[in-house]
Amino acid sequence: MSENLFLASCIVAFLTLFLPLLFLASSRLGPRSETKNKHMLYESGISSPIGTSEGRMSAKFYLIAILFVLFDVEIIFMFPWALNLRELGFLGLFEMLTFILLLAAGLWYVYRIKALSWQ
Repeated sequence: MSENLFLASCIVAFLTLFLPLLFLASSRLGPRSETKNKHMLYESGISSPIGTSEGRMSAKFYLIAILFVLFDVEIIFMFPWALNLRELGFLGLFEMLTFILLLAAGLWYVYRIKALSWQ
């Protein structure tokens, strides 16, 4: 047990000393390119975010956010299902396949109406 603790302590000490040296070396030895565009602001596809905040945002931002939330919530249902698959049996598998088919139908509909194209 003490051998493993000593080894772990040595690894932590090595990383504590070595990683800052790597960061310092990369900042000193790395290439530098100072251009005009490097210091310009850029925010989510908007090339010039400077100005008033009263401007309207494109509805595409909200649509993408809502679609992300809708399709991301499926993980909340799939993770516990995957943990309990053996106890749920065939009926649980059938129910999850139905759920996935409904999600696939929704994704097909989003693709069909071209909601994800940024034109």
